[in-house]
Amino acid sequence: MEAGWIVFAAFLWEFHCAMCRDVTLPPGPLYRVAGFPLSLPCTVSGYEGSRTQDFEWFFYREDAGAKQIGVVSTRDREFPYAPFQARVQSGEVRVERDSGDKARLVIQRLRPDDQGRYECYTPSTDMRYQGNYSASVDVKVIPDTLLITHTRVLTGQPVPEGAGLQLTCATSVMTVQHTHVSLTFGVRSGTGYGFPGHNLHEVMSIDRELCVVPGRGNSYQQRYTDGEIGLEKRSGEGGRDMYVLKMSALEPGDSGSYFCEAAQWILDPSYQWERIAQRTMELGNLSVQPLAGTLAVVVEPAGEVSLQPGSPLSLACQVTGAGWWNRSALLVQWMRRGPAGGVEVEVARMDPDGVVSWGDDASKGGGGSMEKEAEGRFTLRRFSVHPLDAGTYRCAVSVYAGRPTPGASSPATITQRSEGVLVSLRTKEHSVSATIKMPHQVIPKRGSTVTLLCNVSVVTMGPNQVEVRWLQKKVESDGKGDTPPVESKGSLLATLTYDGMAHIYNNGSDLSIDRISASVYRLRVFSAHEDDQGHYLCQAEVWAQDPHGRWYNTGAQAVSSTVHVYLYARVVDLLLIPLVIGVSCALFIGVFIIATVTCCFMKRLARQRSRIKK
Repeated sequence: MEAGWIVFAAFLWEFHCAMCRDVTLPPGPLYRVAGFPLSLPCTVSGYEGSRTQDFEWFFYREDAGAKQIGVVSTRDREFPYAPFQARVQSGEVRVERDSGDKARLVIQRLRPDDQGRYECYTPSTDMRYQGNYSASVDVKVIPDTLLITHTRVLTGQPVPEGAGLQLTCATSVMTVQHTHVSLTFGVRSGTGYGFPGHNLHEVMSIDRELCVVPGRGNSYQQRYTDGEIGLEKRSGEGGRDMYVLKMSALEPGDSGSYFCEAAQWILDPSYQWERIAQRTMELGNLSVQPLAGTLAVVVEPAGEVSLQPGSPLSLACQVTGAGWWNRSALLVQWMRRGPAGGVEVEVARMDPDGVVSWGDDASKGGGGSMEKEAEGRFTLRRFSVHPLDAGTYRCAVSVYAGRPTPGASSPATITQRSEGVLVSLRTKEHSVSATIKMPHQVIPKRGSTVTLLCNVSVVTMGPNQVEVRWLQKKVESDGKGDTPPVESKGSLLATLTYDGMAHIYNNGSDLSIDRISASVYRLRVFSAHEDDQGHYLCQAEVWAQDPHGRWYNTGAQAVSSTVHVYLYARVVDLLLIPLVIGVSCALFIGVFIIATVTCCFMKRLARQRSRIKK
């Protein structure tokens, strides 16, 4: 029974204490630095009355014993004692509310004589006076020993996009307390390069735990991942810590006013890190000039180049304003558009690693070279130009600013194209015509050989050869029966090149091609079947010889009209069906006659046997 009363009494005590007023401050002692702010949060709980509580702050100097000095109050403007009265009136010392029952004492700039014990008192609003109405904490004011220096000041002179930047700041702190130092490089950017504004961005930081943290803006996180920006901490002279910011490829958005900011941190008895000192060092203005305003791509010679077939061609691409050559990779492409317009094709390219590759087959087989003659100068040479080389040439340059070895999927910083230079050839006139026909009095039949002749007529000066191609367009039905048949796209059957080489393409048929006279070319289809039916045509191209004896395609060509090939049935095929029907009928009649005769004979024999028995 007695034990039960003890438990009940303990419960009542706990409940009673839970309803008591309680004032709390952070545990101390708290070390803060002279010249920097002090913020002491004070919280009251378990109170009665209004939710908005008043707070009064008192100060006890270490050298003044227990003498109480009023600092500031939330309800009495005349509360501050003389040592704090002017500072309270100026706002240097004040109370800031976080909520109705939580307020903090703020001293904007600590003085050495602010060291002592601070008490937070809450006037009672309770029906009964019970609980804790005040709390105190010791504050130690230590000297300001945080130093920060730099080794380079930015002058604001424009630097090209893609250039590198390295900034260095050094810090040191002398204190017996265990503190950590963090450092941040930042920039105040404006609306244009060279005009610093007030948009603050953190570039890179090393926090109090020595972790490197990239800034959130201006794609710093991605650039840090790509290795384009970094921050290192090194040991310097005299116990100083050196912090080095490296930016390998500056962008126009990096323009602005740069600074480095050092902060001193201490771990309070509450196990919360508090920043107790901070210093900022201005590093000057940086102006990054965009490549779009400096890059220039020019082709030499300009305008128009007129050549004879077989002459050499040399074009130079001059690139200026691309920044530091040893820091920016270039992709250089030569492009050509034909004299009649159309699609622009790549002739040749030089990759950032210096590897040359050719574009279309005509460029690859034409004979030539692409070289880097000097920094920013790239030449395209054709050893012997032909009509297919004519057209408008341009040089396209892609710059990877600040990246000497970009990845295969890395986007270029900028791509700029030169003006076009027209390359024309003073060629002789060439004309060609082609007609296709079948030999007279020849009816194509299934299983027989189908012969087609292509007559080519060429009008030109000088040596020439003809290249002939044979094509077939099959007739396909749409299966509905109420619409005319549709011609498919022509398929290449065979080619007889200008130098007499025959190329047969497998289409399931047995073919041959040859030249039977100076102007007549023949195609033969052996053992023709249904798939060989359709429209046939021939295509002729004229090749000429340049002064060096090399053959080239003049571009003159002609396409014949089409001839329709329909395969008729053979005579033996036509007689096969009547023959089968006749033989079948004869067999049927023969069997019928034999069966009838046999039946009659058997009946007669049976009658004779019956007479004999009688």
